[in-house]
Amino acid sequence: MKKCRIQVMRVASYQDLMETYENPLVHACDMTEGQVFIANGWQKPEGFCDSAWESVSPFVMTLAYGGEDIYSGWMKNKKSVMISCNDGFRPVSFLIEALEEDAE
Repeated sequence: MKKCRIQVMRVASYQDLMETYENPLVHACDMTEGQVFIANGWQKPEGFCDSAWESVSPFVMTLAYGGEDIYSGWMKNKKSVMISCNDGFRPVSFLIEALEEDAE
């Protein structure tokens, strides 16, 4: 099993949708573009958003266990995938890449 790098590539925010549909939040997403997390195999990295992990973890697990070419030719790097979290108000896009380094 391999480690995986999870990099925050884009953070979107749909203010109009938030104002119309969302109840005020005390704490919203705090991911920042360029932020990098390292998953030790399929384990959630410390500080990674629980909700985002639900969206990306199946892909991290697949890559960590040697899977590649997810969605048949979608990505230039066969050992990577671009996935967004499921937050409809402030979606975050993650680039997930399998590393050569073995998980501990």
